Amino acid sequence: MEPWSPKKPKIIGNSFNQLKTFSMQRRSFLKKTTGAAVSTLILPTIIPSHVLGKTAPSNKIRIGQIGFGRIAMSHDLPETLKNEIAMGVAVADVDINRAKQGKAWIEKFHADHGKSGVDVAVYQDYREMLQDKSIDAVIISTPDHWHAQPAMEAALAGKDIYLQKPASLTIAEGRQMSDIVHQTGQIFQQGSQQRGTSPWPQFHRACELVRNGRIGTLKNVQIGLPGDPGGNEESPMHVPDNLNYEMWLGSTPYKYYTEKRVHPQNDFSRPGWLRCEQFGAGMITGWGAHHLDTAHWAMGTEYTGPIEIEAEASFPQSGLWNVHGDFKVHAKYANGVSMEISGTFPNGVRFEGSEGWIFVSRGNVAVTSSDPTKPGTELKALDASDPKILKSEIGPHEVHLYKAPEQHEDWLNAIQSRKTPVAPAEVGHRSCSACLVSHIAMKVPGKLHWNPDREKFIDNDSANEMLSRPQRFPFGTDYVL
Repeated sequence: MEPWSPKKPKIIGNSFNQLKTFSMQRRSFLKKTTGAAVSTLILPTIIPSHVLGKTAPSNKIRIGQIGFGRIAMSHDLPETLKNEIAMGVAVADVDINRAKQGKAWIEKFHADHGKSGVDVAVYQDYREMLQDKSIDAVIISTPDHWHAQPAMEAALAGKDIYLQKPASLTIAEGRQMSDIVHQTGQIFQQGSQQRGTSPWPQFHRACELVRNGRIGTLKNVQIGLPGDPGGNEESPMHVPDNLNYEMWLGSTPYKYYTEKRVHPQNDFSRPGWLRCEQFGAGMITGWGAHHLDTAHWAMGTEYTGPIEIEAEASFPQSGLWNVHGDFKVHAKYANGVSMEISGTFPNGVRFEGSEGWIFVSRGNVAVTSSDPTKPGTELKALDASDPKILKSEIGPHEVHLYKAPEQHEDWLNAIQSRKTPVAPAEVGHRSCSACLVSHIAMKVPGKLHWNPDREKFIDNDSANEMLSRPQRFPFGTDYVL
């Protein structure tokens, strides 16, 4: 399938008045960025400072970290900064204590790896950091409701972007973000680690085998995802002086502060926002952004989505945490493949074809050590109905999927080469949107018909109203331009 290209803005339904306004603003923006103005925006993406010469002082990719929490500290920063070409130079977090901890962490990491003397700048507002022209790229490791907006702003500031999954809080935001990234030409990598040959090469192998017909004609895909438990009611608390809570809430409605709504103040354990629908959709986009991306890769549907979808789910009736619990989703794609998603399946992806099946997972590895798992469950990283399937050679004239290294390394390589990485913006958006239409189907009864080209439900106003959310000024993607 040919990669998607932003020929024109996509309006997602007549109810999206703010999105229409965004499109008009964007057309005005594009007109203004012709001629000399274009060079101001585009030139840094064509000739970044760090590729001008291996012996030049600027030969490092200078990286700013947006959001310093458990994912940044345990995954994004170490996987990026271990590469010789990368240099962490700034960190921003609405919790200034975390920003300061990020500074100390990055400086120590550099010192431990022979890069002593690095003075990392600290910001509480990442938008100030984006004004630093010496920064080449940013890593965004923020809560889900703070993904699309900083990615758009970073692209407009001429920075390359690594964005934690999922791509966005809503489908409307994801469309805006992908359009801007493509129009600015910045290098964008979605945090879809299952695409890299490290640390889980079995996903690349499984997808290549499916693409090349080793299980015959693909008929059905089963995806196993856990649900989240509910929680107790939580009383209002005083907002810590170190936290800009107004900005942390961002585009979402104001709600009183309580620590379990945000993140722990004394450690980096699993934050409560992951279980609040105000800030994300729960595990359907948490693990789902990974597993549906794997399914799309194997199916060859990376630039589209399902055409039919129906679902059922349980939601907590009380308490602070209100994302979905147990659920079932059934979807159908235009190529005739059906997809089932449920916590009743093992945590992984099973491809069922006319001549066999392949199952792929991370084995017994969780996304993070604090994610919910089912104790005692032993999963194979790669399995098939016949062991011969897994030993099959991919011929020189068959489909060979992009063989990327570890996801962050692939991003850094793409920054240097200016070539598209393994999980660009539109791919990340499409994986996320398949998760989000599943989430909408959990709340709207009956079978929904989805038009992946227009990104709109057919003849269902209730479902279309959920494709965007009102954004609280001055935060949100609608106000970026």
